[in-house]
Amino acid sequence: MLSLKNIYYHPSTAEKPILNNLCLNSKVGTITIIRGPSGSGKTTLVEVISGLSGYQKGEIKWFDKTLNARQLRLLCGLVFQFPERYFLGLSVAQELRLGHKKLTTEEQISTLNKVGLNNLDLKKRPESLSGGQQRRLAIAVQLLRNPKILLLDEPTAGLDWSVKNGVIELLSKLKEKQTILIVTHEPELFKNLITDCYELSEGHLTPNTNNSTKQCQIH
Repeated sequence: MLSLKNIYYHPSTAEKPILNNLCLNSKVGTITIIRGPSGSGKTTLVEVISGLSGYQKGEIKWFDKTLNARQLRLLCGLVFQFPERYFLGLSVAQELRLGHKKLTTEEQISTLNKVGLNNLDLKKRPESLSGGQQRRLAIAVQLLRNPKILLLDEPTAGLDWSVKNGVIELLSKLKEKQTILIVTHEPELFKNLITDCYELSEGHLTPNTNNSTKQCQIH
């Protein structure tokens, strides 16, 4: 289980803490939704969980083991809201091979098939793909790292309804092997998939559903 306890993050450029004694528990094989208005700190939260941003107080655990930033980066895969801004390869094949120099063509095709990109031309530029294809490619890149936790920042933003449904269907399959945490302003799209839903406001997380999950105790 992923566990955040009393996470406090207050950058010097902000008037108030972005994350203030924040707590969260997310079980393996589940999808957790974090909702909240723009500027509430949703993206900051996933960056902290992924080890890309530091925090001043608190601890993050995976099965009761406290992790540092490097360990979090190895444990998590993060898909940003605009993945096209982070593509580095000149082709789909190059993008998949980043950090995996020995990756075979068969392995590339197999990974693309897992995210519904069947028969995709490996020579195409990532920037030339549709928005939905770019999201799927970004997920494929992270899956090659075999993350235990998959973090997605607004995975359906800017997509049309048919493409959104495709992304949701993909996530329903992936949750069998990954713990998935999604930050979104469209939580209703995932209502048939989620285990827990939280509201992020004033640096705190509060349960947004009537399920059995309780907000962890702050000491």
